[in-house]
Order: sequence, then structure tokens, then C-alpha cells
Amino acid sequence: MTQSSALAIVLAAGKGTRMKSDLPKVLHRLAGAPMLAHVLRAATSAGIARASLVVGPGMDAVGEAGLALDPKAEVFVQPDQLGTADAVKAASPAFETAKGPVIVLYGDTPLLRAETLKAVLGELNAGADLVVIGFEAQDPTGYGRLLFDSHGRLSGIREEKDASAAERALTLCNSGIMAFRSAATLSGLLARIGNDNAKAEYYLTDAVALARGDDLQSRVVLSNAEEVLGVNSRAELATAEGLMQRRLRIAAMDNGATLVSPDTVFFSYDTGIGRDVTIEPNVVIGPGVTIEDGATIRAFCYIEQASIGPGASIGPFTRLRPGAALAKNAHVGNFVEIKNSQVHEGAKVNHLTYIGDASVGAKANIGAGTITCNYDGFAKHRTEIGAGAFIGSNSSLVAPVKIGDGAYIGSGSVITKDVPADALALSRAPQDERPGWAAKVRARRNRDKAK
Repeated sequence: MTQSSALAIVLAAGKGTRMKSDLPKVLHRLAGAPMLAHVLRAATSAGIARASLVVGPGMDAVGEAGLALDPKAEVFVQPDQLGTADAVKAASPAFETAKGPVIVLYGDTPLLRAETLKAVLGELNAGADLVVIGFEAQDPTGYGRLLFDSHGRLSGIREEKDASAAERALTLCNSGIMAFRSAATLSGLLARIGNDNAKAEYYLTDAVALARGDDLQSRVVLSNAEEVLGVNSRAELATAEGLMQRRLRIAAMDNGATLVSPDTVFFSYDTGIGRDVTIEPNVVIGPGVTIEDGATIRAFCYIEQASIGPGASIGPFTRLRPGAALAKNAHVGNFVEIKNSQVHEGAKVNHLTYIGDASVGAKANIGAGTITCNYDGFAKHRTEIGAGAFIGSNSSLVAPVKIGDGAYIGSGSVITKDVPADALALSRAPQDERPGWAAKVRARRNRDKAK
């Protein structure tokens, strides 16, 4: 038995009515990715190479999202929502052909860690027939309770609605995640699960008692309440976001980054951060961002789908949009927006500037208030600024246009034609001076005001 032969069945048929949303529950985002993506990623990171997704009728969006995340996944529909065992049965074409263990996961538990799944698979490899992930709950209300016999062996799981007063007093709870040594083990237990309970549903948890009756080995892998938190409402989604961000912040600092005010920095699931990076307060990092060694992100920056090279500095109040790529030691200052552009080594884009669909050459200097006019109302066009070029403040570069290496653009210019290397380009009306004009106007206005 190997981890790579394991199958994960991810249950994602819940409608999530408490979310009060047109978007299926498992597609709500956490740290920039759908909850479902976090679950599938945990399974993959644990070495589980095969996944099946169980959705409800009309939930095509969930199936499509699952296939986008894992093109090898299989999608099955649970026609009637008659409980967790019924949901697992919907995926029977997948697990009946499985060569290894089968683990049942939930699409709304996005904080599950790969390390815990590895521990579950390890117990199966060590001889367990069934493994349950359990956790101690400060308030166990609403959870199924794990039951043990006099020898300390797992003997059953009691759903709260069916539990006695003594059983409800227990605090070791069921996460819902359950793994089976083989497809044959799962199939044999599923076939005997009934619906004689308060909700008349088919509970996968009944498999534990059935396994006990068959003298199979059932074991518990302990987790914590945070890791197996199920998200069923917007408030719980916010709680999960906070917990995920705490994880990501700790990981960033453990890997050598300095977060001046950690609680005010928000990462995405895939943020890549090098060593000796400094991130100041109130920074939001969307998906697809890499920040290399020694870079500095100053306060109040927003970054998404962008790369920041070693030693580069951005902010404060910088926005990097998709396609922004800053090379080594590039500097982007306050109130600058960059989109789909390359800022090469040592270049400076200091303040109050928009650079879109452009290339800024090495050691070029972009003055305050400069904009690349990249959109003509129908299409986007590119601006190329050569190495060592100097763009004066308040300049408009009307794309498509090329500014040669070492060229100078006079402040306030509107550049509509290519500028050769080392040339000076100006586009400015002649200055008109009228001596004494201001004094005459003031005198006339004062006389009019006195009347």
C-alpha cells in the first residue's frame, strides 16, 4: 500500500444555505483560493494522487472548478441528499476500482493540513482498517462524539441528536474525515449502513460500529478544532480566513521575512517570500505574487499576480497589478500603479505615476506624474523606455511609442512619436510672459469689489 495509490473522495454536495449566496459554498474563497482548492491541495501534498468529487444536482460550477483544479479528478452527482454514507456511495465507480486506501474529505474544511492526512495514511499502513480524525472541543455542541470500549478502543460515533446525556458530555469529537484501508473494506461497511436515526439519513459514522462488530481495527488520529473547522456561514468563513492568515504569517516569518505588524498583512495561499524581506503594515497580497530576497514592501501596498525582484523596494501606497515584474533593485514609490510591465534592474518609478503595458529599461528614471497612455478606446498598446532614459515629471507617453536608451523627455511633454537614443524630446507651448498683468487685474477686481 502506498500513498500514491490512495483515493480521496471529497464531499461537496452541500448547498450552503447559511452562506446566503448564489455561489456554491465550497467555491467561496479563503486566502485567494476556493475552499475546495485548499482541500484538494492538502490531499495532493499528502501524496494522494487521485481524487473524486461528489456534488449535488445542478452544481455544475463545483464540478467544473474541481476539474480546473485537478484535471484528473472524477465528478459524481449525489441525486438525493440522504446523508454522508449516501454521498460516498455516489462515488462508488471510483472507489470500487481503487488499488489502495480511500479517505473521505469535505470540501468545506479548508484548514486541513497535509501532515494530518499523512498521519492517517500512516495508521492504515500500520495495520488499521479504519481511521477517524478526532479533536477535543471546548464546546462539543453539534458534533458527533467518539465512543471507546473498556479497553480504550474506538467502538462507535454517536451523532448528537441520537446521543444520551452521558455521551453528550464527552468532548472528543468526530471531524467527519474517515479513511478505509481498502475499497473492499469501505464497500462492505457501506452496504450495511442503515438510516434508523433521528434524521432518517445514512451516516458514514455508523461504519465505526460495524467495523467493531467485524473485529476490524479502528483508530483515531487527533487533530485540533482549528484544522477541521467546517465553514457553513460568512462568519465562519471570516474565522477561517483569520486562522489561515495567521498560519501564512507565521510561515513567512519562520522562513526569514520581517513583518512589522503581522496582523495587518494579508497573504494569499501561493505567496512566495524570500529571506530578509521586510513588509510594513497594511499590505494586501493577492494570488500569484513572488517577493525575492531582500525586497522591501512599504505600508499600504496592494499586489496581485506580480513579481518583485531581489532588493527591490515598493511603496508606500503602491499598486502592482497582474503582469507587473520588478527586477533587482528596482524602486517603485508612493502612489504608483504598474500593470503588465517590466521595470528593469535599478530603474526608478518614484511617485504619482501609471505604467501600463510597458518596459522600463535598467536605471531609467520616471518622473512624478508620468503616465503611459496605453489604451486608445479599442486596444492596448505598448511603451518601451530604454535603459538610462530620463522621463521628466508630468509627461504623457502615447503608445505605441519607444524612448531610446539615454534619451531625455522634458517635463510636461506629450510624446506621440519615437525618440532616438540620447535625444531630448519636448512637446510644450512657448512660455508667454506679460509684465504687470497680475497687478492690473488685481487692481481692477478690487475696484469692482468696492462698488
